[in-house]
Formats: sequence, structure tokens, C-alpha cells
Amino acid sequence: MDIVFIKQLEVISTIGVYNWEKSVQQKLYFDLEMAFDNKPAAKSDDINLALNYFSVSERVNKFAQENVFELIETMAERVAALIMEEFSVPWIKLTLHKPGALPKAQSLGVQIERGVK
Repeated sequence: MDIVFIKQLEVISTIGVYNWEKSVQQKLYFDLEMAFDNKPAAKSDDINLALNYFSVSERVNKFAQENVFELIETMAERVAALIMEEFSVPWIKLTLHKPGALPKAQSLGVQIERGVK
């Protein structure tokens, strides 16, 4: 299985457990690695047979803007499930970064893997 990836996808969302976080939007960054068979698309040079990076990124962005979560763990799990279901991805490794959430740390986050590679 091949790996299709998107690194540092920036989205804006309302996320957090503290009251001040619930009234602001924050930047989050996704790193996505998705298993996909690229051979049919490569052989035919047909975008319809490829995992469309643009469509995946637009869907993740829309989901992040339309939903509010307290935990980044919840958002990571929901986005992974959404990508697997809507784009027929059998395996995903997703890292979700929340920059500036901890003093003296560039970022914090979670990394999950779901499905079978």
C-alpha cells in the first residue's frame, strides 16, 4: 500500500476545555498519512483514481470549522474516522498539533493510527 500525505494542514477551530478557549478560534495543524493504492491513478494519469489531496484538506477544514470539541483527542478520532469513511482510506496516521497551548512549548498534540495498512 502506498502512503499519501498532507503535512501541516492549518485549520481554524474552537477547541479547548477552558472557558476562554470556548469563545475564541485557534489554529490547529494536521499531519495526515493515508494508505492508498496509487497504482491505478499512476498508470492512467487519472485524478478520479487518486486520493484527491485537495478534497481531503477541504473536508478536514470544513469539519474543523463546523464542530466544537473540548479535547484534541476527540477531534483527532473524529477526523480520522471521517477520512477513512468518506475517502475509502483503509489506514490513517493522524497527528494533531495545538500550537501555543503550553507555555514554553512550541506545540502539543496527539498522534493516532487507525485501520489496517
